Amino acid sequence: MTNKEKYTSIIKNEAQRLGFLSCGISKAGFLEEEAPRLERWLNNNMHGQMSYMENHFDKRLNPTLLVDGAKSVISLLLNYYPSEFQNPASYKISKYAYGHDYHFVIKEKLAELLHFIQTEIGEVHGRAFVDSAPVLDKAWAAKSGLGWLGKNGNLISQKVGSFYFIAELIVDLDLEYDHATTDHCGTCTACLDACPTQAIVAPYVVDGSKCISYFTIELKENIPQEMKGTFDDWAFGCDVCQDVCPWNRFSKAHSEPLFNPNPELLSFSKKDWEEITSEVFTKVFKNSAVKRTKLEGLKRNIDFLKE
Repeated sequence: MTNKEKYTSIIKNEAQRLGFLSCGISKAGFLEEEAPRLERWLNNNMHGQMSYMENHFDKRLNPTLLVDGAKSVISLLLNYYPSEFQNPASYKISKYAYGHDYHFVIKEKLAELLHFIQTEIGEVHGRAFVDSAPVLDKAWAAKSGLGWLGKNGNLISQKVGSFYFIAELIVDLDLEYDHATTDHCGTCTACLDACPTQAIVAPYVVDGSKCISYFTIELKENIPQEMKGTFDDWAFGCDVCQDVCPWNRFSKAHSEPLFNPNPELLSFSKKDWEEITSEVFTKVFKNSAVKRTKLEGLKRNIDFLKE
């Protein structure tokens, strides 16, 4: 067994021990196929007011500009599919926001993995990325064979669907590389047909500026009136294109205690949401990603839904 094989094997075993769903590795370099796609998406203003998407174009496409001497991108998936769900008659939030903010949960696991690599293998330099830097997570995960990019823009796996977070370690270590998998969307158009705001403008093309997640989380001003009646009671994020995806019938409940929701959240009625106070908001969403929108943002979303 070569060193490359040995190192790859111990990294993947440790990732599994840390609770990651799967781990795939690809050679760090320029994402040639993604470049024109990203440029077209930005030129068509599909990022809306997410101006940060325009920054660091080169770094987004080339991880060797983020980590000196980068040789490998280690992509990791962490399941967040819940075992319990919100009251179906209530306003809805995305399942990924039920528990603790994933940034903190995953950062800690990635720090452990990097520490393990440095302890077991020696002087390895690298950086951990969770949504927080210009890295095209889904493209790298697809390149590493963890799934394919579906018609709804999400990474989809035949084994477990798409309810998971994606994160990376970019390291200056040569490893064994995985191969991309094939696309299994076939002729299915469930996500395009179900999107409440028609944000999936064509197969594999999502106009971010039309997505309910964009309006309820990213947009800082008032939600445009013409969107009235299209939000299907989503107050933070939206899971529709994942909920209807046939591959998500293979989703299994996560085993990460930190992703378990506050029981109060599950029993919230519409009235509870409409009358939410800052005390209740702080208690129920203490460590949740919902804090990103702040209480005022959440109230704006709920007011928009109930008017």
